[in-house]
Amino acid sequence: MRGLAFAAAAALVLGAAADAAAADAARGQDLYESRCGGCHSLDANRVGPAHRGVFGRTAGTAPGFSYSPAVKNSGVVWNDRTLDAWLTNPQALIPGQRMNFRVATAEDRADIIAYLRQQSAR
Repeated sequence: MRGLAFAAAAALVLGAAADAAAADAARGQDLYESRCGGCHSLDANRVGPAHRGVFGRTAGTAPGFSYSPAVKNSGVVWNDRTLDAWLTNPQALIPGQRMNFRVATAEDRADIIAYLRQQSAR
């Protein structure tokens, strides 16, 4: 039974890694600019917080942005899995947050996440 649990966990990790590798950061940039750019920027806080450096950052800690108490107290650390959950349904990941935007398709989410990962490394 323990081996089965390990195999299932490994499959999830490998699947997530494969999805990340298949994602298109250039397409993600176009999607980010068209869908996210009205409220977010890589380097400036707007209606939403700046996104450069989001990977590995704890939610609610971008300097100079006024977060909801729900996000500040969530303890969520942004990575492929949490960003995908956030873009799928922000309210389900962090109840009481203020973002009311979702990205419906897994491919679009993966591409946006690939772009944010790429920009976080700079």
